[in-house]
Amino acid sequence: MYRSRLGSDLSDVTLDYVSSINEDLQIALYDILGSEAHTLMLYEQQIITKNDAKKIISALESLKNEKFDILSGAEDIHELIETLVIKKAGMASGGKMHTARSRNDQVALDIRMKIRDDINIVCNSLLDTIEALVSLAKNHQKTIMPLYTHLQQAQVGLFSHYLLAQADVLFRDFDRLYTTFSHVNQSPLGAGPVGGTSIAIDRHSTAKMLGFDSVIENSLDATSTRDFVAEYVAMIAILMTNLSRISEDFVIWSTSEFSFIELSDEFTSPSSVMPQKKNPDILELTRGKTSEVIGNLTAILTTIKGLASGYGRDLQQIKSSIWSTSKISISALLILKSILLTLHVNEKEMKKATESSYLIALDIAEKLVQNEIPFRTSHKITGALVQLAHKSNKSLIKLNMKEIITIAKETKTNPDLIMKIIQSTTITSSLKERKSFGSSGYDEQKRMIEDRTKKINSYRINITKRNNDILKVLDHLSDKINELIK
Repeated sequence: MYRSRLGSDLSDVTLDYVSSINEDLQIALYDILGSEAHTLMLYEQQIITKNDAKKIISALESLKNEKFDILSGAEDIHELIETLVIKKAGMASGGKMHTARSRNDQVALDIRMKIRDDINIVCNSLLDTIEALVSLAKNHQKTIMPLYTHLQQAQVGLFSHYLLAQADVLFRDFDRLYTTFSHVNQSPLGAGPVGGTSIAIDRHSTAKMLGFDSVIENSLDATSTRDFVAEYVAMIAILMTNLSRISEDFVIWSTSEFSFIELSDEFTSPSSVMPQKKNPDILELTRGKTSEVIGNLTAILTTIKGLASGYGRDLQQIKSSIWSTSKISISALLILKSILLTLHVNEKEMKKATESSYLIALDIAEKLVQNEIPFRTSHKITGALVQLAHKSNKSLIKLNMKEIITIAKETKTNPDLIMKIIQSTTITSSLKERKSFGSSGYDEQKRMIEDRTKKINSYRINITKRNNDILKVLDHLSDKINELIK
């Protein structure tokens, strides 16, 4: 239908090569909504008659429930929808629907509408997952575990502290996506192919009808930029990287060597030959799918980096990367939330691992500091104590006075003081005395859980309002359509 300038139609092989119908099914509804708003605007601007508008919009409404034929011969969803509208409304009326716009501003519009909906879905899914993390943290404020650096046991901690750390990471993912929404929610409709139109359209009217915050003013920018796509996929890539790290922790902690946690059967897979196996395949897939999303980002950036200004057909290829990214991230969040809600935490194994190491070493050093011993000296004393205990294959509390006196002499420290501090320091006292803001101490856990709970509620209000605002606008558009075609 769009090949007026050319002398022949595309061959089947060429059509298959250039067609984006399969990918475009994701944006068919958005294309219909955009066409309805554009048609209403043409009517309100007295560019087309009420009768023409009524016929076009009636045809568009009927397409909302239609299953599109991907073998129709159309190059894309825009051509297919316009062809069907003309078939239903007749060329005299249906042929006017495309007045003062181009596939270039149409596809940019559709992608923006799709991504803004996906952002809201991801944001809601993020809050659900964060809520699951905080809920689990609330139940494990007293569950003692080792905290790690370099995958080596570092300090005494609480499982709640780990969970709250991951919640805070996901809060930042939420903030990034919430901000990205404002860059996406700008209307390109009416920008035409690249330089605008001579017809007296009202771009602000269509933007308002479709729930956009503003119009992308420059027509060249409106039709050819895809930086908003790169930004969205980049934010999702960061999110998936964070989910992958959580997955890695859970994979390690579910091994028999750790046995800190056990995944529900629902989120594991058996071996095809080894009947005892319970593999964390679902979490492994999250790691793998993270690579796919990073690949999508790379594909998008590689596509847009070499394009001259103005629309290029290369941009057609990035659509599948967007849809894939959205689907993967939403599914990954749903899966993680479900895993958290069904997770079995082996508190005994966590505590056993904590007690079997020298995690109170820093606490001993800090108590020496509180007795006016320089930290570097305290560090040296405690390091020597740990080395001696390790060589003797016993805990710090089992060191005798004779062993302590040897170390005390080297550092000119009172051995009675060292002994008193060792005897009074336990993993429990460590957590009771940990007072710094944001630490893994008992008191801070309670405060942080209350704070994150309030934060979730506040974020829910904001994202619900944003969702409702778009729904209200689209409901109003539906009312205008019904009024016109009744």
